[in-house]
Amino acid sequence: MPSSIAVVGLAGGAGALGAAAERALAGADLVVGGHRQLGAAGPVVSRRARTAPVEGDVAAVLDAVAAEPGRVCVLASGDPGFFGIVRPLARRFGPGLLEVHPAPSSVSLAFARLGLSWDDAAVVSAHGRPLPEAVALAATALRAPDGKVAVLTSPDSPPEAVGAAVRAALAGPDAGAGRSPARVSGAVCSRLGHPDESCTTIDLDGLASGRFDPLSVVVLLAGGGVPARRALSWGLPARAFAHRDGLITKDEVRAVALGKLELPAAGVVWDVGAGSASVAVECARLAPGLDVWAVERDPARACTARRNARDHGVPLRVVEGSAPEALLGLPSPDRAFVGGGGLPVLDAVLDRLRPGGRVVATYAAMDRAAAAAGRLGSLVALDVARGVRLPDGGLRLEAENPVFVVWGPEEHP
Repeated sequence: MPSSIAVVGLAGGAGALGAAAERALAGADLVVGGHRQLGAAGPVVSRRARTAPVEGDVAAVLDAVAAEPGRVCVLASGDPGFFGIVRPLARRFGPGLLEVHPAPSSVSLAFARLGLSWDDAAVVSAHGRPLPEAVALAATALRAPDGKVAVLTSPDSPPEAVGAAVRAALAGPDAGAGRSPARVSGAVCSRLGHPDESCTTIDLDGLASGRFDPLSVVVLLAGGGVPARRALSWGLPARAFAHRDGLITKDEVRAVALGKLELPAAGVVWDVGAGSASVAVECARLAPGLDVWAVERDPARACTARRNARDHGVPLRVVEGSAPEALLGLPSPDRAFVGGGGLPVLDAVLDRLRPGGRVVATYAAMDRAAAAAGRLGSLVALDVARGVRLPDGGLRLEAENPVFVVWGPEEHP
């Protein structure tokens, strides 16, 4: 039996912890949490403390806490008293033993990102309960004239399953006049508080047919009242994408390439030599009106590209084949990113580029980059050094190989 139990909520990291929460972490003999939470809190945890990585298993958390005779700190996401670990801890050990340090809940962060109040919202959790039960509560709230609902989703009940079930419930015999699925708007808010967070507005049809992070907050409003706003971010961290052997356009290079593409609101985009399709996925995220194509010759990488599109909930057409041959049947592009294939592929892309279009290409070799700049006009070398944490908590710089970004043609305004 532990002598004390501190429960510390994290909102994307440990940087916003209060003084009391930091003291609880620094004084703990045992710190229990998921790998991501332990990593975020690492700089505050005492070196003498032991850690117990536990992923999503409440029983394992309770058993780890029960086996420790000293001071325990349990890490949680957001507000641990809001559909969180506080309830089972209090049930087993008693509320008098708990010292709770909450962070903003995922629901409060979701409504904050959307610029909406939520004191009048119904909050429903799809964790640990049958989906029909959660959907029945959500549908009841949405039948009110100003219905507002937040649904906490789970791997067993991801956002798309919630969307399909709510759409079916509202289209049924109990829908009521004027409360059709078309009158309900929504937003899927994922990885809130992290650098790659996203809040994507969507209607019920798009919600039901998309693919989203299963651990999200789905906000639904009757009458189509969710504002079309989201956190605008690009150059997402590599960990936001599935990839193999480090074969992915690095974050900073991707951020520059996306800026140089100057994406329009509508049109056709090619990602040639797409690999994991991180550039294509980000194009589709930033401008949902684009028709985005990813061309990749390796079947395994093409499969990874499809997975990344599903994980980020964006439409992406993946073509398996070698460029330039694989480009023949595609609609001509307004924008193109060339990440592989050399100068012959660049020339083939330029031949198909629509008037006023733009191409961005990346190279590791200076001679190829210079030849590409002769065709496109502009070149920049990116030398990136990443901060790497030392064992004593300090930072050192670890240099990446330089990458050349080339863009044009010059006549582009």
